[in-house]
Amino acid sequence: MPGGGTHADWLVTRAVIGEDCTTARYLADPERLCDLLAVRLRTLHELFRTQPGRLAALNVPDVRTRYLSNVERGWRTGRFDAQFCPRTTAADAHRIAAEAADELRTDALLHGDYCLPNVILDDWRFSGFIDLDHAGLSDRHIDVFWGAWTLWFNLHTSAYCNRFLDAYGRDVIDEGKLAAIAAMECFM
Repeated sequence: MPGGGTHADWLVTRAVIGEDCTTARYLADPERLCDLLAVRLRTLHELFRTQPGRLAALNVPDVRTRYLSNVERGWRTGRFDAQFCPRTTAADAHRIAAEAADELRTDALLHGDYCLPNVILDDWRFSGFIDLDHAGLSDRHIDVFWGAWTLWFNLHTSAYCNRFLDAYGRDVIDEGKLAAIAAMECFM
């Protein structure tokens, strides 16, 4: 390509009005932000159950296999980011990931990169999601992990993790699976 030698694909369907969730006024009300993020994520995930025909017509990819392949590729190439599993060795994280791999389900429409900068609000009203290049069908716990993590990262406290899980709905959350996702993310 002329100039930079990089390649990027873009799909813009329409402008998403508002600001991302790292805007100071949203961060200033963390309880409200936490609850909104959890409810919006659960709504997205439930589309798999409530609108299966519509998703089938859109030909949404199943990204579960690619996710697990990326974990194994990271393990084989020596990639290991211990921030997701503090006090865990690469070998232990890989064992946890490998033991849990068969437990991952295709039970939700995933965002694939669920974090505060990728959720757009317009005066506290949900406006849209951006950065959907990893979206697809897979296990809801991947996005739930990232939802809790982004609150910790952006608010600099773990105080909102339980609130996020409560607001999302613990009826469909397996905390053991969240721990396994943390181990898997070490290799991404």
